[in-house]
Amino acid sequence: MDAAKNIRTAFERNAKALGLKASIGQGTAVTKVRVREGLTCEVEEGPWKFTVDMGEKSGGNNAGPNPGVLGRAALGSCLAIGYMMWAARHGLPIRSLEVEIQADYDSRGYHGVGDVVPGYKEIRYVVRVESNAPEADVLRVLDEADAHSDYLTVFARPQKLRREVRLSFLTD
Repeated sequence: MDAAKNIRTAFERNAKALGLKASIGQGTAVTKVRVREGLTCEVEEGPWKFTVDMGEKSGGNNAGPNPGVLGRAALGSCLAIGYMMWAARHGLPIRSLEVEIQADYDSRGYHGVGDVVPGYKEIRYVVRVESNAPEADVLRVLDEADAHSDYLTVFARPQKLRREVRLSFLTD
């Protein structure tokens, strides 16, 4: 079975199952992040384990990508995967696809310098598609995928965010 057909079959099977029983698509993802040394963190979720760190100029050990790299990668890969899934669903042939994430930042906000809000000032994503399908069809599929993208929504709209602190006090 070719990749596009396999993707389409899985997509349609999952969409049908979710339509019949919405609860199978609901849950809570749990990712644990532990500081190991300095700023070096070990991230674990299910079978996946990887390292996140800051560069040496930021006081880290440069043992892995920094959170910004992973955030941009999450957005870019979510978009790329979504485009390929929706293209497969609609039978739109794509020979190659690339998503480039461009994020403008000002580090002063992160470091509490000046009256600068932390975070990105603007995020742009450039989608490069190679296909023999009509441009209107490609754009329609990209628009549909964007409308259903989890991480495009996470980046574009505020989410509920709640902090819970659990302290353990050491005794000497």
